[in-house]
Amino acid sequence: MKAYRYRTRVTWVDTDAARVAHFSNYFRYFERAEQEFYNKLGVDPFGGGDDRNIWLPRVEANCRYLSPCKLNDMIEVELTASAIGAKSIKYEFGIRNLTTEKDAAKGYVVVVSASASEGHSIPLPEDFSSRLRKFFRV
Repeated sequence: MKAYRYRTRVTWVDTDAARVAHFSNYFRYFERAEQEFYNKLGVDPFGGGDDRNIWLPRVEANCRYLSPCKLNDMIEVELTASAIGAKSIKYEFGIRNLTTEKDAAKGYVVVVSASASEGHSIPLPEDFSSRLRKFFRV
């Protein structure tokens, strides 16, 4: 399966007193990769000025920590979509610490397409889901 890769550096604000990336920031790395992926793909799942009023809430999230990332380490986040349904997407993530050459974390999030104004699930927009399927070859 094809993957999107995003590189970034562990910054001071990401770390705790021991200069190790705080566990909660791994989810931020996941979301940064997701946002950059959408930008690269040229899609705005939230509508991009039209009247979609879409919200992509996370309904499930998981992260397994394998080795620490420290201040100034370069990391690469790998993003794949293991499932694209009618109303949801399961994104899987892997974080590789390029500085130590070790896998740092593996995780996933499940997002659901929802109406922001009505608060219930709705189908993923066809143009959005078709671009995802084409990129990931799902």
